[in-house]
Amino acid sequence: MNIQKKHRLAHLRRLRVRNKVSGTPDRPRMSVKFTGQHIYVQFIDDLAGKTVSAISTVAKELKAQGGLKANAESAKKIGTMAAQAALAVGLKKVVFDRRGAKYHGKVKALADAAREGGLEF
Repeated sequence: MNIQKKHRLAHLRRLRVRNKVSGTPDRPRMSVKFTGQHIYVQFIDDLAGKTVSAISTVAKELKAQGGLKANAESAKKIGTMAAQAALAVGLKKVVFDRRGAKYHGKVKALADAAREGGLEF
């Protein structure tokens, strides 16, 4: 399959999910992105266009601990840390944005850990 076609199809999947998911000040969007090496989580208020809170595997405090990778085990840790970061700024309910990724493996591990950490979605 042509690499340009893969990127175009992935972009269309992201848009399809994004058209249905929107964050508000009461329920911000929890956007999750996985690259080959890192995991990024942002809590976004789409009405104001601002990131309320964010956590990723590239954070300085995680690098001091030896760092995390983009696997299911690290996704659980990031999910727990994301829930703590959200609760620290007063967020309890969020809308989950998986950016077109299938809901299994790393995505499911992160979501389950965030739910166990106290987030509702």
